[in-house]
Amino acid sequence: MHRLIPLILALILAAPAWAETIDGAHEYKACLTLAKKNPEAGWEEALAWQSLGGGEAARHCAAVALIGLGKYGEAASRLETLANESVREDSIRAEMLAQAGQAWLMEGNIPRADSAQRGALVLSPGNPDLLLDHAVLLAQVNHYAEAVDVLSQVLRSQPNRVEALTLRGTAFRFLNNIPGATDDINQALKLDPDFPDALLESGILKRLAGDDKGARADWVRAIDLAPESEAAELARKNLEKLDVKVK
Repeated sequence: MHRLIPLILALILAAPAWAETIDGAHEYKACLTLAKKNPEAGWEEALAWQSLGGGEAARHCAAVALIGLGKYGEAASRLETLANESVREDSIRAEMLAQAGQAWLMEGNIPRADSAQRGALVLSPGNPDLLLDHAVLLAQVNHYAEAVDVLSQVLRSQPNRVEALTLRGTAFRFLNNIPGATDDINQALKLDPDFPDALLESGILKRLAGDDKGARADWVRAIDLAPESEAAELARKNLEKLDVKVK
């Protein structure tokens, strides 16, 4: 019941905001779409496009295809190299490093993920998306107080960001700040009553308060909404523990 909610890390597989600034924007979007749906075909397409002068866009598409193929470390290394060699504006290079950080995290290489994320934040300080990614990493390595500080930065600029409220609520719980956790989770569910991660955390808080019926309802709801999600998996485990105690 006391495990951290591992918020799903959504890789930027659709064309990012800067796609239109790259020559061959239509080809770029098509390549990324293919890399997401069929990584092997996307990889071949990216290689062919690169041989025809696809440049940064083709290299980026190839890295995305590698992520889909489960080659996270290689993808992350390519993205870091691309970010370091790019002559585009800092915000674009920051997005590349952010993706590298996500790939390193999927690889399980926390130090490299941390380095890539911090590099991205140097290039794009205060970027709420980058801050949220970094907070996820901090929480995964049990640096909950630092995660709260980072998430509070996000919420100052985006007070209604449900993912940030949910993760900060979880971090507060691990810091034994139950009132703070409860406030954040209640606010998250007010904004999005069907957010599975917030329902999972709400159930945990209710269980800690002795409200087994309420906890069960939240966990069942999380499972119903997203049965294949990480939140649903943890909700099932919590329900099993609850049933054992009932017996």
